[in-house]
Amino acid sequence: MNKKKIFHSYRILLAAFTIIYLILLTGCRKEKISYGTVSDIEGNIYKTVEIGSFWWMAENLKTSEYNDGVEIPVVNDNEQWKVLTSGAYSWYNNNEQYEKVYGMLYNWFAVNTGKICPAGWHVPSYEDWTYLIDHLGGMYSASAKLRETGTKHWTYPNTGATNSSGFTALPGGYRHPLGDFLEISNRGYWWFATETNSGTAWCLALIYNNSLYTDPHFEKIWGFSVRCVQDL
Repeated sequence: MNKKKIFHSYRILLAAFTIIYLILLTGCRKEKISYGTVSDIEGNIYKTVEIGSFWWMAENLKTSEYNDGVEIPVVNDNEQWKVLTSGAYSWYNNNEQYEKVYGMLYNWFAVNTGKICPAGWHVPSYEDWTYLIDHLGGMYSASAKLRETGTKHWTYPNTGATNSSGFTALPGGYRHPLGDFLEISNRGYWWFATETNSGTAWCLALIYNNSLYTDPHFEKIWGFSVRCVQDL
């Protein structure tokens, strides 16, 4: 092989290595996350994060008042909870100490008032949640990108969690229609603003084993976490 051919082969090899290096560099570079804040009517301040074209709360809602100043009833008694047809909330296990990390568990009737989020924000619709999941690459990819990393709050091994979206989803568990509290550390559930029919509505669930699903068949009396998204 003459010197010209050797030099030409060297240039091709160098170009190939350069392309591979740039691809690896781009793949390792973390996307910049933009954070902000929003406050509710009670003065609670929430971290917010920009994901795609929307600003989302990066914490669960914990207001005990609607944005017009009307108080949301707290219902601890199981017998009262299971017959509710109007808005209410509770803390997990009726223990206020859970509020700081996990926020409140609200029934869907509170969501349906349209007043549970700070002014200028709303509970995500089916379209909002679908956009978020699609923007993050679909169900499996979104599950990893939405969950807080580590096992401080999530059950081990919290498979694949990266929180690369900045959403910082937490496993706040839920309140069953009969009033029982279950699955804290294992699962997080969040209401959609979208109802299925007169008795049920949509929710999104995240599980520590890297599962994510949406379900339209939850009775409106369940107690789930709430995130808000800014109005466009």
